[in-house]
Amino acid sequence: MTAVPEWMRPPRPEGWYSEDLDEIAEAPRHTELIDGALVFMMSPQRVWHARMITALVNSLTDQAPEGIEVDREITIRLDKWNRPEPDLLAARAPYDPSRTFYTPEETLLVVEVVSPESAHRDRNVKLRKYAEAGIANYWRVEDEGGAPVVHAYELDDPTRSYVPTGIHRGELRTTTPFAIKLDLDGLVPGRKN
Repeated sequence: MTAVPEWMRPPRPEGWYSEDLDEIAEAPRHTELIDGALVFMMSPQRVWHARMITALVNSLTDQAPEGIEVDREITIRLDKWNRPEPDLLAARAPYDPSRTFYTPEETLLVVEVVSPESAHRDRNVKLRKYAEAGIANYWRVEDEGGAPVVHAYELDDPTRSYVPTGIHRGELRTTTPFAIKLDLDGLVPGRKN
């Protein structure tokens, strides 16, 4: 058995803090903090997942109004012990090239593209954590036979929980967090409809 590298040991008994992520140079790319524990994305990424993220970033960027940034794979500092990294997000925040995270107050939409290794976190853990943090909109994108299906949720403020607003196949149209129209079947280049 190999010894755990020193950098993987939490700096305090209660675990890691959100600000610690910026200080761990040795951590693999796409390291998240969930409940004070480091979560590494070590599984190989599927082409479908990568293309879906790219297509969504491009489509949402084209439709986003002035002042809304669309970014991929940037963490959200939810609280002291949680800094997940969604596949993409839309935020009302000025462009800052040195930014390493957004806050829930800035974040308008979080999108997770589900992969086998992230399914539980995306469907359960992150759904609850994003809602508790007050992020207004959450989309979970599932692969249904090569076609994207978007499960859309909107925050119910009094309960700090998400309510489903629709399951979208083929096309998605919404006015929240801004006017968006997506040809879902056209998002995956190379897919035969």
